Amino acid sequence: MKLQLLWIIFTIFLTSCSSYKEFEHLSRDVEIPQTTFRATYIESWTALKKVITQMDLNVDVNNQEAGIVKTNWNENTLQMNFADSFGGNDAVKEAKYKLIINVIKGFRSSREVTKITIYKRQMINEDFLQGWKVVPSDRIQEKTMLYRIGQVLKIQNQLKKLDEEKRKAEEEAVTF
Repeated sequence: MKLQLLWIIFTIFLTSCSSYKEFEHLSRDVEIPQTTFRATYIESWTALKKVITQMDLNVDVNNQEAGIVKTNWNENTLQMNFADSFGGNDAVKEAKYKLIINVIKGFRSSREVTKITIYKRQMINEDFLQGWKVVPSDRIQEKTMLYRIGQVLKIQNQLKKLDEEKRKAEEEAVTF
C-alpha cells in the first residue's frame, strides 16, 4: 500500500515538471509590459504620441477617449534576422509586428496617475509552406517605449517647474 502511494507521488512529480514546458509561454504572455506614471492622462497621452512619432510608427487606431492606440503591421525582418544572427536558428523570410497600447487613468491617494500597457504581437514567416506564425515578443521594444515615455514626462515636468520659477521671479521683479 505504501509502495503504491509512493509510486503515485513519484509519477506525479515526474509528469508535473515536464508539463511546465508546454505552458511556459502562457505565463510569459500574461506579463505584458506596463508602467504607472505620476502624470495626468493628458500629459501621458501627449508623451505617448511624441514617442510614437519619434519611432515612425503608422497608427491605425488613435482613440484618446477610449485610451487605445493600435499600429498597422510594421515590417521588421531585418531586426529579427540581426537579433537572431548569433543564435542557431535559420533566418526568417518575413517578420512583422503590431502594437496595441492602452492608457488608463487612475488615482493614488488623490493624485492622478496613468498606467500605460504595451502589447506587441510578433509574427514571422519562415517559408512559404508554413505561413505566418505568432512568436512571443522579447519585450525590448515595449520596455524601451515605456522608458522613453517616462523621459518625456520628466522633461515636461522640469520645463513646467522652470516656467513657474521664471514667472515667480518676474512677478517679484515687478512688485519691487
